[in-house]
Amino acid sequence: MLKQRVVTAFILSSACISAILSFPAPWLEWLAALVVVVMGGWEWARLSGFPLLWQRVCYALTTAAVLLLLHNTPALLAPGEDIPVLLAIGMVWWCLALALVLRYPASVRLWRFPLLRLGMGWLVLLPAWAGLVALVGLEPDEGIISSGRGWLLYLFALVWGADVGAYFAGRRYGKRRLAPHVSPGKTWEGVLGSLAVTSLLAAGTALYTKTSLSLFLVLLVASWAVNLVAVLGDLLESMFKREQGFKDSGTLFPGHGGLLDRIDSLTAAAPVFATLCLLLPAPF
Repeated sequence: MLKQRVVTAFILSSACISAILSFPAPWLEWLAALVVVVMGGWEWARLSGFPLLWQRVCYALTTAAVLLLLHNTPALLAPGEDIPVLLAIGMVWWCLALALVLRYPASVRLWRFPLLRLGMGWLVLLPAWAGLVALVGLEPDEGIISSGRGWLLYLFALVWGADVGAYFAGRRYGKRRLAPHVSPGKTWEGVLGSLAVTSLLAAGTALYTKTSLSLFLVLLVASWAVNLVAVLGDLLESMFKREQGFKDSGTLFPGHGGLLDRIDSLTAAAPVFATLCLLLPAPF
């Protein structure tokens, strides 16, 4: 099983890196729309209590239509001096999501209605897409990383590295459960392992770019924050799966679950990381 996970992770990561480095910006934008929003919406419908084929198709198409509407409303997406509205909505949502996860299972009474869960899917998927688009659109600067694609690669490295660190630290040292009612397999030791890998990534990036100590500290703290939010994204999806009685979000990757199982951390990390990049232009 571990070998299969490694092979799957290698193929997916290689495809992502190749796309980030070689695709034109509009292609990346629409690839993110297809993978994160449309395919993610397909699986989210099942997590919301709509497992039938026509129901999942309708939700995926409706989500795509909402995405097109947002795409034609630049103020909701485009980076600028202020935080794009959709990213701000995402930040508010993840604060609310933290409360829902911490209060589970008591919080179920607030989101037990299937249509409400469908709406929550938009709050997960659409800001994630907006965050990826915002990162791609960042102009070259004199910061630690000089382009939006560089920041996008760093984001993926954070998410993947944190996942690897949490997996191995949790298996080797895991004793104290992080959220036993939501995901019994996750431990505080796993979180510490993910933070350790994140710290190494930040330090390696700072050394490679020869940045100052003060800028490294800013990068380190921001990376820790994104790491913790990524954990929240994982827990939120686990909460929905537990409520529906599912082990995985789908069957796209046989033996490894669905797409949302692979990008649940990214859906939370992307809008938060993009917001930090926009709020902290000088340190970054």
